[in-house]
Amino acid sequence: MATPHVSGIVALLKVAHPNRSPAAIKSALVTTAWNEDTYTTEIFSEGAGDKLADPFDFGGGICNPNRATDPGLVYDMDKDDYLNYLCSLGYSNDMVYDATTYLSSSKNSSAAGGVVCPKKVPPRLDLNLPSISIPNLKNSITVKRTVTNVGNVNSIYKVLVKPPRNTAIKVSPEVLKFNAKTKKISFEVKITSTHQSSTKFTFGSLAWSDGKHFVRIPIAVRKQIDA
Repeated sequence: MATPHVSGIVALLKVAHPNRSPAAIKSALVTTAWNEDTYTTEIFSEGAGDKLADPFDFGGGICNPNRATDPGLVYDMDKDDYLNYLCSLGYSNDMVYDATTYLSSSKNSSAAGGVVCPKKVPPRLDLNLPSISIPNLKNSITVKRTVTNVGNVNSIYKVLVKPPRNTAIKVSPEVLKFNAKTKKISFEVKITSTHQSSTKFTFGSLAWSDGKHFVRIPIAVRKQIDA
C-alpha cells in the first residue's frame, strides 16, 4: 500500500507547490520523513525475523506529509543533471539520444537534437540525490551536493552528522547562510574509512538544521579492499 499513499501525498504537494520539480518533491519527502533518528525504539525489517531495518529497507523513512510541505531545503535537479549522469556512466552521445527527444531545451543538446556530453563530466556520485551511497570506499572520497532554500529567505543552517560505523566525515562548509541573493549553496562531504579491511554496508546520516527545519539524508558506506 506504500505506492498509492506516496502518490497521493505527492499529488497534494504538487498542488501546494505547483512549480517544484519531481526531484524537489522527492527530496522533501525523503528529508522530512520519520526514521531511526526519530524513533527511540528499534525498527525491524518486515519478514526478516530479528533483522534490524536499515535505509535499504525503509529508504528515507515514513512519509511525514505536513513537514514535507515545508522542508526548508531541497536537493533539486534539472534536465542537465540527468543527462550528465548518463554521460558519466560511459554512454555515448548517440546512446543518450533518446533522452533528448523531450529534453531538447537542455544546454547539453545540440541544434540537431542529439546529446553532446561535456568534456569534463561530473562524477556520478555527485548526482544531486537526497542520499549518499558509497559502495566501494577505498580510503577516502569527496562527494558534492547542492541545496536550494525554499524556506525563509534569510536562513542559517548548521550541519549535524552521524557517521556510518568505521568512517569519519567532514562537511565543508559546516554552516550555510541564505539570503535574497543566495538561494543555492553547494557543499562537499569527505568520507574517510577508519577500518583496514572490507566491511558490509554501514549507515549514518547528514542533516542541516536552522532550529525549525531538520533536513536529513541517509548515508550508506561499504569499505572494499581489492583482493
